[in-house]
Amino acid sequence: MRKNDSFREQLRRNSVALISLAVALAGLGYNTWRNEQTEMNRNVRHAAFEMLVRLGELQQVADHLHYGNDPEQGNPITGWGFVAVIRDLAMVMPKPVQESSGRLFKTWEAHWEGLGDSQKSIQAITDAVAETRASVVSELEALK
Repeated sequence: MRKNDSFREQLRRNSVALISLAVALAGLGYNTWRNEQTEMNRNVRHAAFEMLVRLGELQQVADHLHYGNDPEQGNPITGWGFVAVIRDLAMVMPKPVQESSGRLFKTWEAHWEGLGDSQKSIQAITDAVAETRASVVSELEALK
């Protein structure tokens, strides 16, 4: 009985220290989780803004190539660079953005040669850019 009383007595005497330890561990756990969440949000935010810039530039390349017949500003090689960067940046984004950027890449691949000649091509590319932009903006709005 003495051992049991001794343990209870020690528990009573050290209760403040034990509670402090529990609070410190809980705080450390929360702080670690919060830092990871903040870093993830920062990465998504940075990639999203970069993607929005590249999407605008890709749309300009497509428009110059289709409507302006301007080989310098509407260079398809530049367009390929933009869709590749957009697809690569989507790797750090949530699944909906990855999927829409993959569709954008496939759309560019299928339709870039029709730019300048085919209204269907410019419309398909414009729609894919708009879809990707909408998914990026949606993910930005969802950040906490």
